Amino acid sequence: MVPPFQIYPPDPALKPLLQQKIDQKTKPLGALGRLEALALQAGWVQQSLTPVLQAPHMLVFAGDHGAARAGVSAYPQDVTWQMVENFLAGGAAINVFCRTNGLALSVVDAGVAHDFAPRAGLVQAKVAAGTANFIATAAMSPEQRDTALERGAEMARALVTKGCNVLGFGEMGIGNTAAAALLAHVLTGVPLSDCVGRGTGLDDAGLGRKRQLLIQAAARAGLPAGSAEPLTALAEFGGFEIAMMAGAMLAGAEAGALLLIDGFIVSAAALVAARLHPALVDYCVFGHRSAEPGHAAVLAALDAQPLLDLGLRLGEGTGAALAYPLLQAAVAFLNDMASFESAGVAEKS
Repeated sequence: MVPPFQIYPPDPALKPLLQQKIDQKTKPLGALGRLEALALQAGWVQQSLTPVLQAPHMLVFAGDHGAARAGVSAYPQDVTWQMVENFLAGGAAINVFCRTNGLALSVVDAGVAHDFAPRAGLVQAKVAAGTANFIATAAMSPEQRDTALERGAEMARALVTKGCNVLGFGEMGIGNTAAAALLAHVLTGVPLSDCVGRGTGLDDAGLGRKRQLLIQAAARAGLPAGSAEPLTALAEFGGFEIAMMAGAMLAGAEAGALLLIDGFIVSAAALVAARLHPALVDYCVFGHRSAEPGHAAVLAALDAQPLLDLGLRLGEGTGAALAYPLLQAAVAFLNDMASFESAGVAEKS
């Protein structure tokens, strides 16, 4: 059984003071647009008029899905472990963006069907060598789900204890857009056909096959679309990487960290976590809008406005890493930009 998390909205009393500080900067009211809301969120979450971003850390969770072998992806399942090796060698997009933007990176084996040699940057937290095929049976047992949630929570707590107050989330798992589509469908009520996309690049025939397989999976589980219990939905359709991310998000929010949310799969994990604790959304910075159609349903359910819309659909945490400099800029202007009074600039009459 997963221990309860204590997640509450930050105290709203500081919001007017933060807004006043933002409005007194040497600019017209609202002239920095979304950066102003981002600055307010950072200060509100940290309960400080001078928020600080400390030891930002990207966690990329990897796991395999039994449904991948049924044909829900254009790529073979072995690509999961091969891409993990690429992450560990420093050669993937997420490595480049983390290096560029000053984010530490850890790669988590949440449930890859491969044995990795221990090395720096690898967190070995495997629950099992991939989930079961959710077309035929539940993806994981309740015990496996709870283990994944708790292992993710432990990782987040350990990083916060070391001084991290910004946690980024990414994933790798062939077949996980299928898992995210099913989670989006049963947790939001949006028709399954509107949640299913091409994932890693399915052609029209492959997309049609994927839709039919997911219709079978949804019918097998029989969960009520739009009102499914989140932990049940997670066990039925989730991956170990999705469950572990949800646990890490819950623990991160409980500890007061800002959460950098990537695209469709990471947002699906955030949706599961937010269905358990709605206040989690207050701690989330949504990095980008994915080109996967199901992401729109998840973002709408979370009332989320992503910072970037670049047509990305890579995963790995790339959208979250690319959005991090905007969070840095928001905090920097809040802390360092002159006010009308300090600069001796006349305000609007």
